[in-house]
Order: sequence, then C-alpha cells, then structure tokens
Amino acid sequence: MIKLGIAGVCGKMGRRIFELACQDSDFEVTFGLEKKGTPLIGKELGKIKVSSNPDGMFLVDVLIDFTTPEATELNLDYLARYKKAAVIGTTGFNDSQLKKIQQVADVVPIVFSPNMSVGVNLLFSLLPEIAQRLGAGYGIDIVEAHHRTKKDAPSGTAKRIAQLISERTSAQIPIHSLRLGDIVGDHTVFFVGNGERIEIKHQAHSRDCFANGALKAAKWVVGRPAGLYSMQDVLK
Repeated sequence: MIKLGIAGVCGKMGRRIFELACQDSDFEVTFGLEKKGTPLIGKELGKIKVSSNPDGMFLVDVLIDFTTPEATELNLDYLARYKKAAVIGTTGFNDSQLKKIQQVADVVPIVFSPNMSVGVNLLFSLLPEIAQRLGAGYGIDIVEAHHRTKKDAPSGTAKRIAQLISERTSAQIPIHSLRLGDIVGDHTVFFVGNGERIEIKHQAHSRDCFANGALKAAKWVVGRPAGLYSMQDVLK
C-alpha cells in the first residue's frame, strides 16, 4: 500500500484527491498539509490530522502537491531532505522556482505537469502534429477559461500547448484568458484558414479528471529513479 501525502488537503483540489484516495485500496493517506492559519489545522480529516508542518513528509512514500508556487518551493526542501517522490500540479512558477524543481528532481522522482487530465495530455501530443500538417496558411489562437479565483493567467495548460506548437512550427501562439464564475477548466485551440475553421476543445466537467490523473501519477512514480517526469511518461 502506498503511503500518500497531500499538500493543500483542505483546498478544492486537495480535498477531492483525498476523497478519491480514500476509496482506492492502493493508497493509505498518512499526511495532510495546509498553510498556517487554515481553520482545519489540528483537526481530524478521515484518519489523519491536518498539519501545517512540512516535516511530516517523512511519513509518506509520495506527496501530491496542488498548492501555490511559494508553498511548493518550500515543500521541495523537505522532499529532498527525506528522499520522497512527488506529483506536482501547481502552476504559475517563475524561472527560479522551475530551476529548483529540476534540481530536486536530481535527488528524487517528480512527476510535474500543468495538467494531470488524461484527455489534455493526449492533446499535448496531437495538437503540434495537427499544426504542422496544416502549415503556415492557418492562424492559431488559444482561448482558455477558468473560475474567477484562479490566480495565474494564462493557465499553465494553455502555455504548455502554445509552447509545444511553437516548438514544432516556430509560430508564436496568442493566448486569450477568461476568468468567470466557477468554470473548472476549458481550453480551445482554433486553427483558422481561408474558408474553414477547426476548433479542438477540452472541457473539464469536474476536478475528478485532474485528481484521478494525479493519483495515477502517484502510483507510477513510487520506486522510480530520481528524475523529472511528465504525464506523458505516466501514460506511456
């Protein structure tokens, strides 16, 4: 049984990961981490008590982290100290923080992806191929929409799609961001030529697609050699 820790366990994503992990016989949730000041710190959540002390990472085999860049950066120090695997779904990192993830991945195995959805990761593979086949006669734009409380814009997923298409075609891809209501996550890529338009859209109906992907990655990464992996590695 895999001993699982969840950073941001009281947040919307963290709580759903916790609920689904508790239903999975492959996991035992042994650690739930939250930022100081969270009302549930010290209170019971299932069989654990919510903690604000990252030192509790020694209890886990793998940590799933959907928090903030600053919180993840701190958690990386403890992952390296205790040699624990990680799945990181946090977005919005700056260059220095991305470099730190790479450095810690030299010590422990980390799955890092801006989107844990199986469907989105399939699009990561397909969209650059479509762009290349259509050629320079087609304009490409990305429109992404999320809930109004999402902090980063554009989304990490949209930036990753744009990066992958640019690497294949050398085109610069505009991204348009919307922050409205309670949208979980919509991404649409437009390929527009003379007389025709192709739209490829992914819509997340709930956070379950991200939570299930993260749990899939957690099962995969335990026992792997140190290194920085993506969901593409997991799905292969």
